[in-house]
Amino acid sequence: MRSIGELARASGLTVSALRFYDRSGVLVPALVDPATGYRWYADDQVAPARLVAGLRRVGMPLAGIAEALRHRHRPAVVHRLLDAHLRRLEDGLADARRELSRIRTLIDPEETPVTPTRLVLSRTDLAAAVDSVRFAVGSDPELPVLSGVLVEVEPDGVRLVATDRHRLAVARVGGKVDGPPVRALLPVDAVDELRALLDTGAGITPDAHLTVGPDRVAAAVAGRPVTAAALPYDFPDYRRLLHGQVGEVPTHRIPVDVPALRRALTADAAPVLLREYAGVDHEVVVLGVDDRGGLCVLGPDAPDGLRVGVNREYLLDALDAGGRGQLVLELDGPIGPLAVRRPDDEDVFSILMPVRL
Repeated sequence: MRSIGELARASGLTVSALRFYDRSGVLVPALVDPATGYRWYADDQVAPARLVAGLRRVGMPLAGIAEALRHRHRPAVVHRLLDAHLRRLEDGLADARRELSRIRTLIDPEETPVTPTRLVLSRTDLAAAVDSVRFAVGSDPELPVLSGVLVEVEPDGVRLVATDRHRLAVARVGGKVDGPPVRALLPVDAVDELRALLDTGAGITPDAHLTVGPDRVAAAVAGRPVTAAALPYDFPDYRRLLHGQVGEVPTHRIPVDVPALRRALTADAAPVLLREYAGVDHEVVVLGVDDRGGLCVLGPDAPDGLRVGVNREYLLDALDAGGRGQLVLELDGPIGPLAVRRPDDEDVFSILMPVRL
């Protein structure tokens, strides 16, 4: 057995950190002296403690550290956690760079000219990305900030984001970028005009050319342009919701056959609940997991177990936007968001907020 001080020296964690991870249930001592309360650790706890120390140094959240420790004998799961955390750090750095650029402009706007960023993207990939997020654009006149698609330019591509508060859709397109990171909120009418333009380029050119500034977005396909003024709103920080998801292993990650699930959701005998929101009744379906670990649509008399309520129309929209024969649904419980993902593309997904049953 090792004392807490000995484990601290062997692992690189401080004594206070070991006490914290004990209280958190992450790294519990093998033995606690009932008389003195002194903690003792087994030799085989040195390696887990070193793992905790390493994850702590790179800023992994407590829940992520606990998850990595639980799955340390499953390398694929831990690698997925590490990849997700690295993306989170990269996103944070990109956010900081954009915010610092904006602050510099506020401090000295006359001497800091805003240079639009130019992109060359695959026309078909951009069209697919627009299709993946368009369904989640908000239509509430009291929330004009949600009435467009966020165009967020990154060093090697562009991310499109849309949300109406009840659902969130994200898609990313890689491409050639010439200029600094920038973001603009494109009105939905311009999004639809751009989408139609991308279809007209079929068979003529494989590329779409975009010029993105904070106040204006221009696109051209086969020489035909679309130009729109950006909406003058600050889009919500959508990453807050994503960071609650990224790095966590969902309770259930279930591959689903989209046509089969659509048939189950739209059948005349499909069990549907009505829930009122803002004076309007919405159809809600209840999802669960069957004995074989597959997804199923539950009826009102289903036995106790995992039950996740979701707006039927929103789920059907998300399945259509997925655009593939098979998708993956992630369920974490009755109050956790439901994620709809492509099995081979982590950059395209949607999140639906659950309906309380």
